[in-house]
Amino acid sequence: MTMQRTKIVAAAVIALGLALPTTTAVAKTLKGGGVSVTTPYSSDSGLISVYDGSDDDDPGKAEYYRHDSAGTKRTLWNKSGYKTRVTSGDGSAIIKFQACDENNASPDDCSGWAAP
Repeated sequence: MTMQRTKIVAAAVIALGLALPTTTAVAKTLKGGGVSVTTPYSSDSGLISVYDGSDDDDPGKAEYYRHDSAGTKRTLWNKSGYKTRVTSGDGSAIIKFQACDENNASPDDCSGWAAP
C-alpha cells in the first residue's frame, strides 16, 4: 500500500469512529435497606427505577435531582410491594440520587447521595 492510500484509509477509520457512538450509559445502582434504585434505567439517562426487595410492607423510594431542574428534589415512590419495580417518566438526565427504604416509625434506611 502506498503512503497516500494508508493515510486515506486511516482518515476513513477515524471518521467512522467519530460518527458511531462508542459508549452507552452505564447504570449505577444504590441500595438503601432492601430497596435498590438504578439510573440510568434501560440505558436512558432520564429514567430512574425503584425496586423493592424488602418484604416489610413499607414502601421504597428514590430521591433525585434532574439536570433541567437542579434545585428541585423529586421523589419516586414504589408502593406496589415486595419484588416490584416502578420507573419514572422520562425527563432530563438524573444528576444526583439516593435509595431509601421507608421506615414508618423509625428513620429511613437511605444509601446516601451519589451521581450516576
